[in-house]
Amino acid sequence: EQEADAYYRALLPDSATDRAILRQALAGMIWNQQFYHYGVARWLDGDLQRPPEAHQHGRNLRWRHFHAADVMSVPDSWEFPWFAAWDLAFHALPLALLDIDFAKRQLELLLREDMLHPGGQIPAYEWAFGDVNPPVHAMAVLNVFRMERAQSGRGDHGFLRRTLHKLLLNFAWWLNAKDNDGHGVFEGGFLGLDNISVYDRSQPLPPGYRLKQADATGWMAMFALNMTMIALELTTEESDYEDIALQCYNQFLTMANVMAGNVDHSPSLWDGADGFFKDLIVTPDGERHRIDVFSMVGIIPLFACEVVEPRLLKNAPRFEKMLMAHAGGMFDGHTICACPAHTNERGEHLLSLANHEMLPPILKRLLNEAEFLSPNGIRSVSRVHAAQRDLGWLPAVGKALIDYLPGESNTGLFGGNSNWRGPVWMPVNYLLIETLCKFQRYLGDNFKVAVPCKENCEMTLQQVADLLADRLANLYRRDASGRIPAFAPDSPHQHDPHWRELLLFNEYYHGDSGQGLGAAHQTGWTGLIANLLVRQRQGGQT
Repeated sequence: EQEADAYYRALLPDSATDRAILRQALAGMIWNQQFYHYGVARWLDGDLQRPPEAHQHGRNLRWRHFHAADVMSVPDSWEFPWFAAWDLAFHALPLALLDIDFAKRQLELLLREDMLHPGGQIPAYEWAFGDVNPPVHAMAVLNVFRMERAQSGRGDHGFLRRTLHKLLLNFAWWLNAKDNDGHGVFEGGFLGLDNISVYDRSQPLPPGYRLKQADATGWMAMFALNMTMIALELTTEESDYEDIALQCYNQFLTMANVMAGNVDHSPSLWDGADGFFKDLIVTPDGERHRIDVFSMVGIIPLFACEVVEPRLLKNAPRFEKMLMAHAGGMFDGHTICACPAHTNERGEHLLSLANHEMLPPILKRLLNEAEFLSPNGIRSVSRVHAAQRDLGWLPAVGKALIDYLPGESNTGLFGGNSNWRGPVWMPVNYLLIETLCKFQRYLGDNFKVAVPCKENCEMTLQQVADLLADRLANLYRRDASGRIPAFAPDSPHQHDPHWRELLLFNEYYHGDSGQGLGAAHQTGWTGLIANLLVRQRQGGQT
């Protein structure tokens, strides 16, 4: 017990309250490691007894190669005792605080030949491997590599090589399967955000209609930059990887060009009037209709952001030449993204989908308590939609309605127990904070934004990131009345001496009160609260 106390004290020495939160969050990550066994071919074919005929036409029919018999990190070993791909990518980040080797093995599992589809798709989750989750695996690989380098002084290039080779298959799958026009703007369905849109995005639109998704294209732009950075890290030791960095960065520029509206005369996914990214519906005759929703969909393009250190360019002269060829974010005669030629005082370059002029209008909404900012993080849908429900008529959708639902969903869509129309979700909040820290690193203290929740006082991006991280951590800190927001007022976890020290980490949180919702015990990606607490202690370093 003394050794455990000392271990956690070293991770977070300054605050006993925050250390208790971190320690229980990480304990939950250990609790959710369990043996997972599923062989699809045997499930379909049976063994001594033939299975029901329905198996031959049931789920995962096209995944006969899949066979798992491994200890895996699951979302919740009580309620969700199976892996979920984008959950597991986020699980790796708090797990890396505890056991970096286990975290790396988890990320490599889903890229193994008996799990990754031969076509390159990563299996989503048990009941439908073919569903499409956000492409966050490369992000997790890159972050875990960086965490190990910070912990030990040396990154594991073998881990990067093994994962990059497999991630290239997944990258190609996305390019081929989810960019139907071949122009670099992506679809992908609900993308793990369940009911966030004005209709069920897991269902196709009528023939000829297309949904151009700001979140899918933003996720893919992030994926392309993650792959670029992984390849540049490997180029520091093996120059042959420079070709991959060049190819992935070129793909990023292509996506940025489409988002900027420079292909087929299509409008940009950036709505300059509202200062926000939004989805578009394209009709068979080419008409474009913007979906005027303020939701996490429009925040995700910010996540495509990386800072390139000078050391990464020493062995990559052709990549540096490419940066200069597209100086200022120029591509095919247009300014499309924030990739400036000039460097900051440390000689670093910024690669980003959004530029510094887009940040203030987006943050003006995100930091407004009447819109996105809740007492405990960024809501998944802006509170303005409590009043602005009716968005008018949209082709292929009809009357478009969007509700602000800060708690549970009001429909049975996706089982009715998952709601992205208002609650606070930890993983996307984590990525937003990490993105703000990257912009801060490049732009420095001279770049400030007006913060509505602070009477429009100007703050640096680091201060904004700290404000958001603090609100998320407050989910489990006792407030002035002695209450923990994550628990209901009458919960025994509030005041019962036998329960009040036990913290349960939920799937997501009420957008107004902060009360925990969804899975009730330990949903793995909420363990990211541990990373945010450690980040604050380290002065904002992710």
